[in-house]
Order: sequence, then C-alpha cells, then structure tokens
Amino acid sequence: MTAPDWTPPSTQPRPYRIEEFAQLASTPAYAGRDLAGAVAGGGVEGYDELWRWSVDDLDGFWRCVADYLGQGLVGPALTEERMPGAVWFPESRVNYARTVLEGRPADEVAIVGLTEDPGATRTLTWADLRAEVAGLAASFRSLGVGEGDRVVGYLPNTPDAIVALLATASIGAVWSVCGMDYAASAALARFEQLEPTLMVHASSYVHGGRTHDRSAVVDELRTALPSLRATLEVGSVAWEQAVGTTAELGYVDVPFDRPLWVLFSSGTTGKPKGIVHGHGGAMLEQAKVAALHFDLGPGERLFWYTTPSWMMWNFVVAGLLTGASVVAYDGSPAHPATDQLWAITAEHGVTATGMSPAYVAACQKAGVGPQDHDLSRLRRVGISGSTFPAVSHRALADALPPVVQIASISGGTDVVSAFVGPAPTIPVWAGELSRPCLGVAVNAYDESGAPVRGEVGELVITRPMPSMPVMFWNDPDGARYHDAYFDMFPGVWRHGDWITLTDHGSVVIHGRSDATLNRKGVRMGSGDIYEPVEALPEVREALVIGIERPNGDYWMPLFVVLADGVDLDDALKTRINDAIRAHASPRHVPDVIIAAPGVPHTRTGKKLEVPVKKVLLGQDLSGALDPGSVDAPELLDWYAEVGRSH
Repeated sequence: MTAPDWTPPSTQPRPYRIEEFAQLASTPAYAGRDLAGAVAGGGVEGYDELWRWSVDDLDGFWRCVADYLGQGLVGPALTEERMPGAVWFPESRVNYARTVLEGRPADEVAIVGLTEDPGATRTLTWADLRAEVAGLAASFRSLGVGEGDRVVGYLPNTPDAIVALLATASIGAVWSVCGMDYAASAALARFEQLEPTLMVHASSYVHGGRTHDRSAVVDELRTALPSLRATLEVGSVAWEQAVGTTAELGYVDVPFDRPLWVLFSSGTTGKPKGIVHGHGGAMLEQAKVAALHFDLGPGERLFWYTTPSWMMWNFVVAGLLTGASVVAYDGSPAHPATDQLWAITAEHGVTATGMSPAYVAACQKAGVGPQDHDLSRLRRVGISGSTFPAVSHRALADALPPVVQIASISGGTDVVSAFVGPAPTIPVWAGELSRPCLGVAVNAYDESGAPVRGEVGELVITRPMPSMPVMFWNDPDGARYHDAYFDMFPGVWRHGDWITLTDHGSVVIHGRSDATLNRKGVRMGSGDIYEPVEALPEVREALVIGIERPNGDYWMPLFVVLADGVDLDDALKTRINDAIRAHASPRHVPDVIIAAPGVPHTRTGKKLEVPVKKVLLGQDLSGALDPGSVDAPELLDWYAEVGRSH
C-alpha cells in the first residue's frame, strides 16, 4: 500500500465520534458484530469494514445514524429501494428546525457572526437563536406564510440568514436563497420558478473593504415576482420587531421527504435546475457527515468560507445539527489581508475550517498562511470546490500543526452532501480523497457499466442515499430528474465526475466527465494538468479544453493567466510543457499555450470548462447561459474570438 502523507494522532483526549457510533453499531439491534473494535484498532481496514456494513445494510446503518444523533426517527429506514424514488422512514414525521434547536444548552454559543470589521462581531447563544427563530416564525405566519409556501432570501452570509432558514423550516414552508453577489437576472432565474410568498432580503453586503449597495436589485426582484405577498428587510425596524417578538417556538412536523429547501444548479449549461431536498434526508445525511466524518459536536466550532448560494452554506448550518457552533462570515477571504480566513480560524477557536484550493494557492504564492497564526484548537481543514493538487496539499501540511488533518471532500448540490472524503480515524494521501463516505455506495464504471479499478471511470452511486433529491422543481413527471442522473446507467446514479479508485482504497477526482479530455481514446483529467502548471510562480491560473474537430483531429489548447509582469515567452512555454510531461505524461502536453486575460468561473468558483468548450466551438450560449451565474461573463466573448481565429 502507498504510504500516506498523514495518519491520525496516536493520542486523542476522547473517542472520536465515529468510534462512539461504531460502538452503538456493534449492538445486536444494528450490526451485532465487532465494528467498534475494528474502527478503534483497524485503521483503514476498520473503516472499510464499517463502510461495507453501511452500504450492505442500509436499513440498519441509517437507523443507527438516526439513533446516534438523537433524531427520533421511528420504523424501518428504507422501505422501497429504487433510484429514483427510494422511500425512507415513511413512519416518521420530522422537522429540520426542531432537530437543530431542541435540547441545546441555553447559554452556550450557537453562531458567531463576522464581517470584515473586527468590531462588528455578533454572537448568538442557543437561547438567542431559539428566541429569534420563534419571533420570526410568528411574524411569517402573521404575513400569511404557511406550510408549503416558498420563502426566498437575497442575503449575505450572516446569522440572520440562518435564522430565516430555521424560521421557514419550523412552520413547514420551503426555503431558497441567493447570495447578494448574484445579479438580478441570476436571482430571478431561480426565484421566479418558485413563485414565492415572501422575500427576506438585506440592502447591502460587505466585500473587499467596500459596502455594496444592492437596493436597486432588491427593487427589481420585488417588481418581477408578482407572487410576493410581502418582503422583509434585515436590519429594518420591521425586522427587529419580527425577531424580537415574544412567541412560543413551535414546529410543523412533516413527512420525512417533505420539501425543506430548493437549491439550484449553477445555470451555466441551461436554466438553473431547482433541486428539492426533504427535511429528513438533508437532516440525516448532513448530520452524518458533520459528526462522523468531521468529528463535530458540542464544544466544536465550524467555519467554512462560503456564500448562501453554495451548498457549503447549508453544510455549515448543518454543523448546528450536531450541537457544534458555527461561524457566519460576510466578507472577502482576502481582506484586509490575504490570510483573512486563517486569522478568523485562529481568533475564534475554530476546530474545523474549510476553504477552496484556489484560496490555499493564493496564500502560498503570497507567502502567508496557517504558519502565521495560533491554530492550537484546529483539528481539520476541509477542502472543496475543485481538485486539490498534491503539491499544494503537501505545502499546506508543512505549514499546519502535525495533528491537523487536511480533509478534502467531494459531493454536490445534487445531494447537498459528500460522496467521498475524510474520516478522523483514517490516513490521508496528498491529492486524493481518503475513502467513500459511510452509507454511500461509490463505484467507478466504464462506458459499458462495468466496475473499474486503477483507471479512470464514471463516479456512480449504486444504492440510494437519503439526501438524493425528492424531485426537481417544476418536473411533474420526473423526466428531467431521471435524465440528469439515471440516463446512462438505469437505476444507478451517474454523477458526471471522472474518478479513479486506487489500489489503497482512496479516490482521485479528475474533473467533470462532460469536460474530460479524450485524446486518441485516452481519457485524461484536467486536474492532472492544472496541478503542475498552477504550481509555477509565473502562472496564476490555467484552463485546458479538448476540442473534437470535424475532420477527426483533436485540438487541446491550454490557457494561462500570468502573474503580473510575466510574459509568455518560449522559455516559459517550455517550462510549462516540461512540468506537465514530468507530472502527468507526454500525452498531456497541450497543442498550444495561449495567454488569457482570465478564467471564467461559476459563482462558487468552479472553472467553466464546458461553456468555454462550447464557445470555442462557435456555439451561441445566449439562450442557455445566464450571465449572472458567471463571475466574469465578458471573458466568454474573448474565448469565442479565440475559437473563431482557430
């Protein structure tokens, strides 16, 4: 087996929660075998035994998860196993907000709200949070919002957004939110599908030392959403009266699969899809990842840099399901200094923090990072959003205290959770994700649907997960839902990522399968090229595209965004090609290297490989791409011109 780059510390002041869970799972009511001993003493072998049980006995595993987390679910877990359409916990009635809020110690901190202004910290105890949710829920009812109605938020990442979500959930209404960096067109492309009853909004957000006034966007949204009965502005007199209302905190208990929230796809390859998750599925799956994979619980604190538009915001809220406290930050990750996220992690005693590979790389190139801060409470650094190169992983590990685990995860908005990632009891290999998550039947298939090992295949999930969507919004016959995941392999979830399952059990993510390079029949992941190229100090970012030409040729250009003052001369091109050849293979070397003014991304930071490929091919994206979902839509015009010239 390949030697890992990190192994769990030999001493631990208390059992990891995954070990506590394995002790419960070992009782006759669930597995009735020594899973506890396996996990405590077996390293990866012990985890692998626990994982095998978790996907072989879905009913026993998920009943055990619910009992361990105190979620009060009754009856069998999985009564109809099919994809799509699995039936989970049909005898249970639940409410996501109840599970978050009940049984928490009144005086302990639940949420720390931060902005770029260090003097603007706002702290909510569990008692404060319950009181504000109760008051806001009562105000929602007084505005005519009831079970099944949609409440939308146009909000920054503040405690108020979490309060609004929990108030919505508590009354059985359905929540959806966009961050305030979204243009009016992007927000409307999502909200107008839902025909919302109420909009909660702010008037501004903070980023990069500036307060960005969004009142004109709010006015446009209010005018363009005729279904609205009311709007409520955070910070206004009406808002303060609403959250300050003295009310009893009650809950509408609903069936396990009743819609909780609607998350939307990026909107970069068509109209954003409204992905609907149920109260029970989101509650159960996200709490599992938070507690068992990130070891979160009472006394722990979670901070993940995100905006409300990204599923990681929902995951941060899910930290509350374990009794941990969370940090909500409205601001730039690099203001007032590049290492702002590390400064927050240190100052606020964060035990699990999260960020993107791009942020880690920016800190490394600036010569700042965790080495400059007191991270004595930190135990885990989560990495998500894109592939994390091994060279960046090892550089980050060198700057962290040895006890800290770098915890890369990969999943998606589709399941509002992770498919593969870490566990506190198992090792980490740089550039890889340690294992499939518990209860997630991960496999890699070739094009014929046969499992493959040690080579690139499609990421598939062969048995149901509780947080798979209950439906897509406005998809009455389920056709769009089926086509999104089950068209290639009937009855098996195809996620759209290329992965390799390694000989030591880890998972390597190569990127989206619909953007994967395929040179003369050999499939290659773009991440294998980005890693060595973006490690060069002269290169800020890279984008590689594979183009199938009508004459059968294959053209693979590499676009590079250069550091200030750097020119793309022949010497630098040679260095880039040599780095790719040494790190990957000669087959990965591009046909041409082109200096680019930038790389366009989704609002959550993912490179737009598929839309760029389409514009290079001369396709018109005006009807399929919402410019508001792209951080720099004008760059697509530049790439279109490159396509025309080639």
